[in-house]
Amino acid sequence: MGCVSAVPVPQPRTAGPAATARSGGGGRRALAAALLLGAAGAAIALIASGQIWAEGTAAVGGGSVPLDADGRDVTGVPAALGIVGLAALVAVFAVRGAGRVLVSALLALSGAGAAVAAFLGASDSAALDELAAKTTGDSSATVEALTHTAWPYVTAAGGVLILLAGALALLYGRRWPGMSGRYERPGGGGPAVRGREARRAPVVDPDRPEDLWKALDRGEDPTRES
Repeated sequence: MGCVSAVPVPQPRTAGPAATARSGGGGRRALAAALLLGAAGAAIALIASGQIWAEGTAAVGGGSVPLDADGRDVTGVPAALGIVGLAALVAVFAVRGAGRVLVSALLALSGAGAAVAAFLGASDSAALDELAAKTTGDSSATVEALTHTAWPYVTAAGGVLILLAGALALLYGRRWPGMSGRYERPGGGGPAVRGREARRAPVVDPDRPEDLWKALDRGEDPTRES
């Protein structure tokens, strides 16, 4: 009788605990980076857009009058999109699935729009020309000795940070946790599940404040009749 040898059957390789930990760690690092970049970018865009972007003079009589324009005089787009980006950064954690992808895209687009608007405003003279016309009373007057500061580029850098936060949200957002659904009224589960939950739920005495606080802490509505 021939000898039969046992050949081990190859088993599919699965990700071990170390790989899972590395994946989770990468998601947490991306989450922290997105929060930092988004918050910092929005703050920079809002602060820098309120600084002086352009300076010049307007000829009046035999002399000249100094003029200046801040970022909001030149363009209000970066400040507005900075607020939109900040709201989108918060909203990323309030939605899941396709909604999170859409909000992440909005976050990235708001950063890109703020950066482009600030960059274009770095060489704009329309705001000071309008101010020169009002100052001199001559509608055809234009600003003279026009100079620009570095604040438009600082604002653009803030927009780039918001854009990077949106890119991280698009790449890793599906791994991030959402806001706690602790106080959401459960709608799922069959009769058996709801029955078990009803049996486990302690009785709340409305005349005892401590029972009311404990019910709220468990995410229950103490005013709802059982």
